[in-house]
Amino acid sequence: MMLRPLGRSGLHVAPLCFGGNVFGWTADEATSHAMLDRFVDAGFNFIDTANVYSAWAPGHVGGESESVIGRWLKKSGRRDRVVIATKVGMQMPGLGTGLTRSLIERGVDDSLRRLQVDHIDLYYAHADDATTPLEETLAAFDRLVKTGKVHAIGASNYSAERLEEALAVSEREGLTRYECLQPLYNLVDREPFESSLAPLCVRHGIGVATYFSLASGFLTAKYRRVEDAEGHARAARVKGYFNERGLRILDALVATAQRLHSTPAAVSLAWLMAQPMVTAPIASATTVAQLDELLTAPRLVLDGDALRELDAASAAR
Repeated sequence: MMLRPLGRSGLHVAPLCFGGNVFGWTADEATSHAMLDRFVDAGFNFIDTANVYSAWAPGHVGGESESVIGRWLKKSGRRDRVVIATKVGMQMPGLGTGLTRSLIERGVDDSLRRLQVDHIDLYYAHADDATTPLEETLAAFDRLVKTGKVHAIGASNYSAERLEEALAVSEREGLTRYECLQPLYNLVDREPFESSLAPLCVRHGIGVATYFSLASGFLTAKYRRVEDAEGHARAARVKGYFNERGLRILDALVATAQRLHSTPAAVSLAWLMAQPMVTAPIASATTVAQLDELLTAPRLVLDGDALRELDAASAAR
């Protein structure tokens, strides 16, 4: 499989990243391990998680996803075949919220222990922390890189203004810079990424791994009515997509998938992969069968007609 460079980090990743937010939550450990095996056996190597996954679930305290991945790594012996990305900064029970030096240093040690690894390949700031100076945050990340605990760093949920400011601080102070951005971006949620963040990432050579790549399942087209989403884990978010534009996008996805003998989910991911500023979309699955569907996306080449139809359907009006 053709790997893509992740910014200037020296890391190379497959064009699809497996989202680990479901591990230990909507996918039990046995299923999670089976999916991870299938993912790597198929030639993919990029796995995304966060320390906070899945603290929102009843009875969970955070760290569940990292722990599931850690036990899989120990059992499978496949550490050298994968690029592991995790995050710090969101509200984590027992740790707190933010990107202070203390929180980052405690957070990385906790993540290393749960993942059962000696280093993290890509360590994200999960969300901007406007109360902590960027100099403190980036200096803390820089120490992690210099001590070998982290190979590269990234940013998630940053505005273009704050990302540009962070890059300027890194350059001025001689600190490790953010090499990857993890933004919300998909066929439904195209802004503000396209107008402000994408040009910035291209200009600075920053990798992009998109989250909510399937719009919380909406772009799989398994929900064709608001009522279809009732009772699902992400129902509240999915319901917000049921408007004229959202339904227009679904119609275009279904038509394109039928014409190309594919599925709406695979077409949605292939559209992201066709965007020159995207390194790899992140997508989750809760069954091996769902994962197999996602794994077809890198082989799906969208022709000019498909790209034009999807762009037209998803354009803001």
